[in-house]
Amino acid sequence: MAKEANNTIAQNKKAYHEYFVIESFETGIELCGTEVKSVRQGKVNLKDAWCTIEKGELFVKGMHISPYEQGNIFNKDPMRVRKLLMHRREIMRLFGQVKQEGYSLIPLALYFKGSRVKLKLGLCKGKKNYDKRADMAEKTAKRDIQRAIKERNR
Repeated sequence: MAKEANNTIAQNKKAYHEYFVIESFETGIELCGTEVKSVRQGKVNLKDAWCTIEKGELFVKGMHISPYEQGNIFNKDPMRVRKLLMHRREIMRLFGQVKQEGYSLIPLALYFKGSRVKLKLGLCKGKKNYDKRADMAEKTAKRDIQRAIKERNR
């Protein structure tokens, strides 16, 4: 039985602050050779990335993969639009939810699954400012509780 290693390359921590993640999906991503080498070095930025559905296909925009240093003429544009690989019925279901209910498709993480690069895609709903403040207060309270417990156990 082979061990499935999920090696996270990049995470979009800003997405968890800006959005409620309703559901998440695993998608493949179409990359060229020098992009994969750059991804292996961890030179990926998901912070301002988002996904769109055009003509029944899923694309990620705003994802930055730095050019591979030894790539010369084979390097692609770092901000190019990349196609995501998902089953058509899943894409159509997402398309319906995005159009009707006002959800957004946001890349949450990029990781290796075996030798393949996978993207964790989130179906998200935007947070209001008061939601963000409440989350920050809750996070601070949990941190304070953990600190107090740690101090008491010493």
